Amino acid sequence: MDSGQIVAVFGAYGHTGRFVVTELRDRGFVPLLLGRDAGKLRALAAPGLEYRVASVDDPASLDQALRGAAAVVNCAGPFASTAAPVIEAALRAGIPYVDVAAEIEANVDTFTHFTERARAAGVAVVPAMAFFGGLGDLLVSTAMGDWTAADEAHVAYGLSSWHPTGGTLASGTVSRDRRDGRRVRYTGGRLEYYVADSDLPTLDWDFPAPLGRRPVLGEFTMADVVTVPSHLSIPEVRTYMTTGAAGDLAAADTPPTAVDERGRSAQTFTVDVVVRSGATRRRLVASGQDIYAISAPLAVEAVRRILDGRTRTSGVASAGEIFDAPDFLRALSAHISVEPLQESRAPQFA
Repeated sequence: MDSGQIVAVFGAYGHTGRFVVTELRDRGFVPLLLGRDAGKLRALAAPGLEYRVASVDDPASLDQALRGAAAVVNCAGPFASTAAPVIEAALRAGIPYVDVAAEIEANVDTFTHFTERARAAGVAVVPAMAFFGGLGDLLVSTAMGDWTAADEAHVAYGLSSWHPTGGTLASGTVSRDRRDGRRVRYTGGRLEYYVADSDLPTLDWDFPAPLGRRPVLGEFTMADVVTVPSHLSIPEVRTYMTTGAAGDLAAADTPPTAVDERGRSAQTFTVDVVVRSGATRRRLVASGQDIYAISAPLAVEAVRRILDGRTRTSGVASAGEIFDAPDFLRALSAHISVEPLQESRAPQFA
């Protein structure tokens, strides 16, 4: 159990925010509920929990809201609108900031605009500390092990289904608008925006049992293309999504439905990571239930380690850079199953 430190949760009444609030309480922290809707905050606040109304359009309200907090977790998307104002407030308060942003552009903005300021202030800022971006980065970092560089990193997402939240849909709309019809990928050591005149390529991916061989969309680019290259020397970072889950996301008409006492949906996931250096491939696989629910222990474990001083750097940093990635994954064994690392020889990725 932790020591009763107060951790602010901006967007506490959102789908992921509620999971974060519960995880904080389970870990012995005291959640401080923040958001712009007083009614929703009041409805969520359990006995002994405080809530404060704050808006990203009102810096003074954010400053007031963060008073007395040891850290802040931002769960309110679209992060293109919320990340910068909440980071600014965290820097003014001198407290660490963690978010669960899956928006590629919002995460790029965080690294671009806050790296020097956060480092100078000695404040940890960890973007994408969630299923997309954070978990993939921890797995790639662990698979790298003693390698200082690799030729390729591949992150394949095997989701049994994907019923997106309203926040996911809103964030996706913002990202699409910012891309102006272009696609994005990380190739040749840089983030590249390009115009394509065809659908995303489809290929088969051999996930471990019980998922097995499944069709996936190539160039289904997620936040890992920001987090992984931010600290690892890998010029090609590619992400993939099972076609069924991608189809669910496109349909976007069925929200997640709780099926257990923790509020998780029936969705299961497998994240299959392959890194290649020369003729050697390393593979690491993680699995669990509900991509939104799993973001809570990821974010809260990050907060715990920052407040405990178990970090490797300060300023803006991805999960795999600021934390001991293998140890972090072991700490989440109650939530995520990670198979033993496999190493094999292969002339190229296929």
